[in-house]
Amino acid sequence: MFHRPEGDLRTMSSAAQQASGRRARHTAVTLGRHRGEELADSFERGFAALAELALAGVQVSARAVDLSTSQVLFSVDDHVVMPTASVGKVLLLIEVAAQLENGTASGLTLLDREARDAVGDSGVWQHLAVPSLPLADLAALVGATSDNLATNVLLRRIGLEAVGARTEQLGLTRTALLDLVRDHRGPDDAPQLSIGSASELTWLFAALARGEIVSRTVSQRVVQWLSLNADLTMAAASFGLDPLAHRSPDHGILLVNKTGSDLGVRSEAGVLRGPRTGVAYAVSMAFDDSGLPARLRVLEGMRTFGLDLLEYVH
Repeated sequence: MFHRPEGDLRTMSSAAQQASGRRARHTAVTLGRHRGEELADSFERGFAALAELALAGVQVSARAVDLSTSQVLFSVDDHVVMPTASVGKVLLLIEVAAQLENGTASGLTLLDREARDAVGDSGVWQHLAVPSLPLADLAALVGATSDNLATNVLLRRIGLEAVGARTEQLGLTRTALLDLVRDHRGPDDAPQLSIGSASELTWLFAALARGEIVSRTVSQRVVQWLSLNADLTMAAASFGLDPLAHRSPDHGILLVNKTGSDLGVRSEAGVLRGPRTGVAYAVSMAFDDSGLPARLRVLEGMRTFGLDLLEYVH
């Protein structure tokens, strides 16, 4: 079903309830056409790629907004709550930065890792010998490698409740960090690490880029941590950047992003600036991950969307 993008739809009763029923919804594809056919045509490849995935049973959500004009350039079910895996860690980083600014926390405070914090998958601290690191360094590890162990230690110090309260203060009702990172999720655990809508995530990253989240200092600190992100495997794979060193403009391209990966989930949100303009974007996919071809098709669709973003800013 094709329809025009809706307006501000952040009026959901419960993000967690929506997340639990996410796979029961059918994906409706919407292409934003706000600045004429010439603009819409520039996103035709991404639109076609994501529409094909939706028809194949992938749940798709995406949005792109011009940073200068706030015009919606592209939208695909951008109001739908999706599992976003580690993308929700940006909410933790915002609260860490806010507590550093108000003096509740110190960036030089040494935090110990404990047995209860242990978790596998992403990150490097679990492979290092050092048992303690400064709070600010842990935030940098989360930004750079989505470090799960650093995330859990920070959550123990900062508090998941504080992150939730900050999220609510920001006016986010469809985006949340629901839990600490777990190797296995039981029936009493949150079903996802985080959830989010492309509409809210796009707004959040645009506001970070403008220095509007909590304060300019807080926003800049979060952007600095996220600028370390080494995961350029999704939409950002089309930007041609060095995944290990892209904090300075490269051929006029500058990226700040956060990604999330889980079984059957791929998600990315960020800000891409180019010589011509800048965009804030978010794209999430929920899919049957029982075979490698399905995952590769999802990643290819995200990269096609990324190529459209690159051409728009460049």
